[in-house]
Amino acid sequence: MMYSKLQQSIDEASKIVGTTWPLYSFVTSNPLVGFEESHFSEAVIQAEKLFGSRSFPEVSVYRQAWNRKEIEESEVTNLLKENGFEITPLESLKKMESEKTICKRSHNTDIDRIVSKWLAAFMDEGLAEWEMPNKNEGFFNSWRKLAKYDTEINLKNSNEIPETAADALMVLVKNYSEEECVEIFKYHLAALPGWMGYIKHRNDANTAWQKEYPITMLDYLAVRLFIADNLNIDFLPKNLTADKNTAINSLRHLWLKAWEQSWQKKLAKTLEENNIALNSKVRKIQIPDAQFVLCIDTRSELMRRHIENVGHYETFGYAGFFGIAMDYKNENDSIVRKSCPPIVGSAYIVSEIPQKDKSEKAEKFAKRNTLKNFSEYFLRRMKNMLPSAFGYVEGSGVFYGFSLIGRTLFSGYNYRRNNRKITDYEEIYEPKINTCTNENYLHTDSIPLEEKVAIVKGAFDLTGWQTFAPIVLFVGHGSHTANNPFGSSLDCGACAASPGRHNARMLAKLANLKEVREILLKNYSFEIPRETIFIGAEHNTTTDEIVIFDSEVPKTHSQSVQILKENLAKAQKNATAERLGEKDKSISQAQSKANSWSETRPEWGLAKNASFIVAPRELTKNLNLGGRCFLHSYDWELDTEGAALEGIMQGPMVVTQWINNHYYFSTVDNDTFGGGSKITHNITGKFGVVQGNGGDLKMGLPKESVKQSDTEMYHQPLRLSVIIKAPIQGVEKILLNNENLRSLLDNEWIYLMVMDVKDNDTIKKYNRGMKWENFSNSLKPFVKKDEMKVKLTATV
Repeated sequence: MMYSKLQQSIDEASKIVGTTWPLYSFVTSNPLVGFEESHFSEAVIQAEKLFGSRSFPEVSVYRQAWNRKEIEESEVTNLLKENGFEITPLESLKKMESEKTICKRSHNTDIDRIVSKWLAAFMDEGLAEWEMPNKNEGFFNSWRKLAKYDTEINLKNSNEIPETAADALMVLVKNYSEEECVEIFKYHLAALPGWMGYIKHRNDANTAWQKEYPITMLDYLAVRLFIADNLNIDFLPKNLTADKNTAINSLRHLWLKAWEQSWQKKLAKTLEENNIALNSKVRKIQIPDAQFVLCIDTRSELMRRHIENVGHYETFGYAGFFGIAMDYKNENDSIVRKSCPPIVGSAYIVSEIPQKDKSEKAEKFAKRNTLKNFSEYFLRRMKNMLPSAFGYVEGSGVFYGFSLIGRTLFSGYNYRRNNRKITDYEEIYEPKINTCTNENYLHTDSIPLEEKVAIVKGAFDLTGWQTFAPIVLFVGHGSHTANNPFGSSLDCGACAASPGRHNARMLAKLANLKEVREILLKNYSFEIPRETIFIGAEHNTTTDEIVIFDSEVPKTHSQSVQILKENLAKAQKNATAERLGEKDKSISQAQSKANSWSETRPEWGLAKNASFIVAPRELTKNLNLGGRCFLHSYDWELDTEGAALEGIMQGPMVVTQWINNHYYFSTVDNDTFGGGSKITHNITGKFGVVQGNGGDLKMGLPKESVKQSDTEMYHQPLRLSVIIKAPIQGVEKILLNNENLRSLLDNEWIYLMVMDVKDNDTIKKYNRGMKWENFSNSLKPFVKKDEMKVKLTATV
């Protein structure tokens, strides 16, 4: 086999592997993204065969949902009859329980263990004090020189191994056809999907570690197959089949669809009733005291309701990177990280410069930061270096003991004490935007004015903005947790698992520029009043506090901002009380959970996400959707060409589908696609966790993030249901122009419903092949209006 053919076979096989993101930027994504061109039911069967995984919820989960009235009996009954099952819903549950499917991994655990050990050593990103030798030569070459010292491989001399990975692999598979090679490669890549996903990430992102210490799928396969050959293990077992009962699998799939359809009807009926009430009212356009733009994140739904209830405020939903495709250079550690969706290439880099007349304060901050970073480095070296480790532990034991007691018993108090000056950084610096190709971070250049205008205009276009309040806040979101390796997964997914504050501050600064406003008025008829001020802010999703970065706000707005802060404190109290079920001390309880090193679930993140609603706020206002819906503002009347809606469907809709699938698969098979239990997590290489002392890199969310307990579910594993309020003809045009979106719908990775504004707001559901069914007709006998609120919030 020629090298080019070999690489083609590897590329084809590697499509089965999703991306595993590092802990410091733990982006939620579909672990089966490589299967999205296949129908969901076919894709999961392939995954079961390759990964030995479970693809549908356990029967106990269905029974819990059934007992909670989340699955309507009529939905199950109809689907059973349509698919030829002459049994009742309860009989089908018992049938699934009596024939439980056991997922068996057919991969050789000895090879998995050996290879994982080498991968962990080579891919370490600074955690290990002693580095694997020759890493700069690449994984294969480094392993080749050291393999003879691994007694498990039983190798006497490195010369027994071909000099390059390509030569080694071509020798190993020389007796196999190209088709057989693809199957062999798939099998061995699927053996360690977590590690393979991280290799894919390092290559796709071309990270600094990858540049310095390269590793490829070719390297991995050459090493793994050489070890297998040396241990006389077959490259591809003859009995590699999915041990599944087709009838039972069909029942599991039918129950999933019944659950999803029950949810869709409850939500659609709620929106339909609210829409009727909305249309019956005489609406007066009033300029609010302030406007808030929050992320479409499901956790914002709770916060938006409570913000609107404490004052004359208006809220919008917009993807939390605020339309700025940027990387962010942190002034604390000078590390540059992505701060926009993974599917979007970064066009800009944002860093910090001292605010006007604050250069002296910036110098003091830089000195304190340098001293802090050195102290942390020094203590870490003292703790880890062999000569000093024993003395350091003995000498500091008492201090750490008292510290541990304080962190355990007074976590809330410590949070309040340590976070009093949370805005000090933003009080000194302001963001500066440059093009990504410009590596000069001294801020001698900036981006063209027309690009600044385009960023601000994009925010107004996609949210359907018409009038402007005196104060407009762009509210990013982040979280605060202690002792949580997966903490970044609680930050903003639209910002590649970074906090959204930097994007929010940057957009506010651009929108405040006089020259930007002038062009928006002259060329696009966006009339922003002179008194309107844009401010960046951040919503802490663990404590529901909103911090306003107002150090540059003019004095004319000081009193208004102070009133706003007081009202946001009320909104925080109300939101935490609802979320935690604690009326009197909800804020202190949230702060304790945020800062407790032993807290299993500081917050639930995006658990229970089930739908994405693209519509004006009026459609969902005053509804308690239980934090289950992503909410994106959109006004079809202001989007005559459909460009804004197309952008929403191409971007945020796809991202929310990734998030939804990440939660789905982390729930249905936490061992394979999730993060396992936090109890036995061990951090490896600073970038990931393994369960216990080795094995595969965990690629999804911990069990505690999706389950109430070992036996009780929390996240309802449903595929994403999208509802768009717009003319159906416009949606069809977008789908015809975007084959990838049609594929996601036809293959049932996403469900789509449209509230057709040109047909009396009738809700129509998409079916395969661009066909639509009148979904509103199926809602009429479904549920009574007064039952709706109970049904939607019963599981919250």
